[in-house]
Amino acid sequence: MFLYKNRIVITGGTGRFGLELKKIKSKYELFFPKKNELNILNIKSIQNYLKLKKPKYLIHLAGLSRPMKIHETFLTKSIDLNIIGTANITKICSDLNIKLIYFSTSYVYPGTAGNYKEDDPLFPINNYAWSKLGGECAVQMYKNSLILRVCMCEKPFVHNKAFVDFIANFIFHEDIAKCLFKLIKKKGIINVGGKAQSVYNFAKKYNPKIKKIYAKKTMGTKHTLNTSINIKKLKNIIK
Repeated sequence: MFLYKNRIVITGGTGRFGLELKKIKSKYELFFPKKNELNILNIKSIQNYLKLKKPKYLIHLAGLSRPMKIHETFLTKSIDLNIIGTANITKICSDLNIKLIYFSTSYVYPGTAGNYKEDDPLFPINNYAWSKLGGECAVQMYKNSLILRVCMCEKPFVHNKAFVDFIANFIFHEDIAKCLFKLIKKKGIINVGGKAQSVYNFAKKYNPKIKKIYAKKTMGTKHTLNTSINIKKLKNIIK
């Protein structure tokens, strides 16, 4: 099937990150289908929309994210949207030879040692991370794909408390949006994030009045304490 080389379809594009992508000027023509136009749980819906638009790329953002506990409470919904939905997208992208860019999470790493590289062992510690890794399993089977393991949040930082003992590489949606189009031609896996630091240190730059809390005390064993990622590969690409 003929594909338009500058067309990109973005699932879940009405969410927070999708709104940032809409602000970016690029050579690409972006399409943000609504659920009634492209339903990731309906193979025929995906197929019809992609055959109509004929994009060379698909950025898969659609799914269930936070709050984290929703993946414990609504297990079926988490599996449907993050695992089955992603598998459906992968199937049709494979059938039509559309490049697939999948947004995963840095939470797929064990969260004990930190500074994780893309080829380090994985061991998600909560259901959200397991659901994203489940999606990764499908995407990994399709060679014309890119998995981005991200650690992102919206700006401004929305919470009035932040973890002192949780180390991560938080980066704002808008900053990932600015570099995304430099990444989409790559394949494999790329860690995407900012400086490794406590969530508290990240947040207090934008809200000096933010209060300290402790992940280990608040979340117990359900929360990882060091999901920091090695972003050397990312830096080499976007420099």
